[in-house]
Amino acid sequence: MKVVVYSSDADTRAQIRLAIGRRPEPDAPDAEVIEVATEPALFKLLDDHGADVMVLDGEAQPAGGMGVCRQAKDEIYDCPPVLLVIGRVDDGWLATWSRADAVTSHPIDPRQLARELARLMRARAERSQISPA
Repeated sequence: MKVVVYSSDADTRAQIRLAIGRRPEPDAPDAEVIEVATEPALFKLLDDHGADVMVLDGEAQPAGGMGVCRQAKDEIYDCPPVLLVIGRVDDGWLATWSRADAVTSHPIDPRQLARELARLMRARAERSQISPA
């Protein structure tokens, strides 16, 4: 399953990639992680149907993950589920505005990120009839 990780920060992308691993949980599909650092690259990928699930960094610059999530949900037909990594737990209400499907916060807790992502991946696989492999 294609998991797109969007962040302008290479260290954040690496932390997310390490938390995901080959498969975030034993009963989740295998993850093919695709990293993008810019909003235009992300939307090109989405336009090309190159994502099954997304992890967006709410602290990305210049286009933060919350605004990018909201735009994707408004503009992309059958938008992939989004796990939003927010700057502070108190920003959870903004994640609701962005229409994110799941939320975790900085600093990244690898177990929580993997758990939330696996939940989204299983739901997407069930909906798309993709087997866990």
